[in-house]
Amino acid sequence: MASTTATLDLAVPPERVWQLIGGFDALPDWLPYIAESVAAEGGRVRRLRNEEGGVIVERLVAFDDAARSYSYAILEAPFPVTDYLSTLRVREVPGRSGASRVEWSGTFTPAGVSDDEAVALFHGIYADGLAALRNTLAGRAV
Repeated sequence: MASTTATLDLAVPPERVWQLIGGFDALPDWLPYIAESVAAEGGRVRRLRNEEGGVIVERLVAFDDAARSYSYAILEAPFPVTDYLSTLRVREVPGRSGASRVEWSGTFTPAGVSDDEAVALFHGIYADGLAALRNTLAGRAV
């Protein structure tokens, strides 16, 4: 089992960040490389389409609005991993009122690639996603 985590600190209140990213079906609102998200099974499954038309299907496995976090598993994707579980979380930065720390983490079992290759793939996805979040928030009134 391999894992990786990317974090980003923002000068934006956690409630504001969670309002944008906390919906399981909200990825297209802040992640430009996800063109579409279609909810199914009462919002517990999302079918994502990326810019190239690729499809990723994910299932919500835990949601905690008060703690500003959710976890999901991949059901279908073109990634070389199995047993994928990821968590997206927003917290207040200790000692910095009105600042947020966004953490995107995942665990997975590489399939046909090394641990290092799988970690690099997902760390890149998470880091690029958090950079997109920063850019999205910068373009909005906060």
